[in-house]
Amino acid sequence: MKKIAVIPARYASTRFPAKLMQMLGDKTIIRTTYENTVSTGLFDEVLVVTDSELILNEINQFGGNAVMSKRAHESGTDRIAEAIEERDYEIILNVQGDEPFVDKKTLWALLNVFADEEANVGSLMHEIYERADIESANNVKVVVDKDLNALFFSRSVIPYVRDKGTTVSYHKHIGIYAYRKNTLLQFTKWPPGVLEQAEKLEQLRYLENGIRIKMVLTEHASIGIDTPADLELARQYLSQQQNLQA
Repeated sequence: MKKIAVIPARYASTRFPAKLMQMLGDKTIIRTTYENTVSTGLFDEVLVVTDSELILNEINQFGGNAVMSKRAHESGTDRIAEAIEERDYEIILNVQGDEPFVDKKTLWALLNVFADEEANVGSLMHEIYERADIESANNVKVVVDKDLNALFFSRSVIPYVRDKGTTVSYHKHIGIYAYRKNTLLQFTKWPPGVLEQAEKLEQLRYLENGIRIKMVLTEHASIGIDTPADLELARQYLSQQQNLQA
């Protein structure tokens, strides 16, 4: 199966404007994400799709692979769909531009979801334990069935424990997806549903239209950079990794 990793890269951000052009070590966040994705060696092509000349030039100036979106988009998924529509790939992996610490073992496990011919969408989750993380609306939680198919995603605490003493696990959704091309193109033709609009979570559009999302449990706790505080955590993590390799 031919595979492409696409990194949607929007310049504007409500909570952290121009975050993808912020420095992480001696490189920008978007360049770090791109190079780390390429270095996995899992893809026939890695492509940044952006609405910004700054980001386009940032990737192209070191020989990377980036294109401008032809039109404005509501979501990164729509931006990816436009970019791959004329490309000959069966599996598309969506790497968030603000998730720079991609992990080869984790991405390989996600791509392996499609060994099942009935699988159309896959994504990642990891277990969280701290109450502050569980209750944060910035952390999207997911609950799954016995086969690790997503039942629901929410910014709220799910599952809700009614009786004290009941033990449950909580899982944070990591916003990296893999899709079959036809399913991704189909997604863009569906209008946002009530649940998606309420939670502001586009993955709910799949569930609302009867498409299963196979979740892959990983111990790799990726750092998503949504705020300046997240960037400081990412810088600390990068410094620790560099010290370990020294």
